[in-house]
Amino acid sequence: MKALILAAGEGTRLRPLTSNIPKPLLMVAGRPFLSHILDALIAQGITDISILVGWKANKIKEHYGDGSHLGLRISYLEQKERMGTAHAIGCAAGVIDEPFVCINGDVVIFEPDLQRVLDRFDRTQCMVMGAVRVPDPERFGVIEERDGRLIKIHEKPKNPPTDLINAGLFVFTPQIFEEINSTPKSPRGEYEITDTLNALAAQGKVTVQPLQEGWIDVGRPWDFLHANEILMSSLERRIDGTVEEGAVLKGAVVVEKGALIRSGSYIEGPVYVSEGCDIGPNCYIRPSTCLGPGVRVGASVEIKNSIIMSKTHVPHHNYVGDSLIGERCNLGAGTKVANLRFDDKAIRVPYRGELIDSGRRKLGVIMGDDVKTGINAMIDAGTIIHENSVIGPGAMARGNIGPRSKIL
Repeated sequence: MKALILAAGEGTRLRPLTSNIPKPLLMVAGRPFLSHILDALIAQGITDISILVGWKANKIKEHYGDGSHLGLRISYLEQKERMGTAHAIGCAAGVIDEPFVCINGDVVIFEPDLQRVLDRFDRTQCMVMGAVRVPDPERFGVIEERDGRLIKIHEKPKNPPTDLINAGLFVFTPQIFEEINSTPKSPRGEYEITDTLNALAAQGKVTVQPLQEGWIDVGRPWDFLHANEILMSSLERRIDGTVEEGAVLKGAVVVEKGALIRSGSYIEGPVYVSEGCDIGPNCYIRPSTCLGPGVRVGASVEIKNSIIMSKTHVPHHNYVGDSLIGERCNLGAGTKVANLRFDDKAIRVPYRGELIDSGRRKLGVIMGDDVKTGINAMIDAGTIIHENSVIGPGAMARGNIGPRSKIL
């Protein structure tokens, strides 16, 4: 069986993290997000994979190439215009002519659930839709089913009939392309896979397979922290780099070849330290922290539950908690990131003129690439700082700070 991964979107809701990097290449648990999806497919023996690309397509192609180094055969399709999910899947018409797995490129799917979806297809020879129960179904496509057959999908209803939603995992037969060709544009001018599946459901041709192992939809930046926490929980200890005498590494810590852990560093796993990192001396790295290639963490620094992307420096007397920090950033001495409200309520994040409830009690900063802070800069909980911005010495940053801003 072949697979199609939908990875063409611009990831606008994840900005500033995706201003320069396509969402599939954002680091989670030590590797690009897309690599975790590929792992689940490889575990099921699916090695012939088409990736639908669009935004920053060349970066994805350069990273994975033809997939031969992974034991895969990867080919690329390009969606030049984003005209809906049905249109995206339709780009594979004429390329895939057999039953295939289709996965949204912004969800974490665990291999046992992929196995269940494939088993359901083997038993029924009908198209299969993965489904998951969530506490807030009104944000998603809500599934109405009877005896394992899809009755209807309700797109983001105000009064959801169930708490079962579309998980972004399918097994399709080539008939999906015929139905897509008959799918009209929606009121918002796109070809919606919801409309296609509802037409097939009316013919009794779609079954529903609930997922059991867990599922993560990475739609907002803080969802990456949740995905990182879950994926890091299964990390296995591996020390390939240099660890100086006097450093303490507890639990599931990965230190890649070419990384240096200096004396006095105290690291509590799960923690991932990528190649070229220079850590310490005398720093404290707490669980669920992922450090990208070439990250520098210096003396008297504490980092917890954060993703720090490649070539960023957190060099002296800094605190970073529950944060996502982009590439090539530099935090001045004494920069502190707050991650908790005084009233202990969930952190609200500014987005497009309104405050979005992150659902997280602790959330620090979401920082784009090439941001610099001066000494003793302060960053409030839930702050977004876009790329190429400067937070001056002793300045307080809060809210949504646009690209190339200066807070002095």
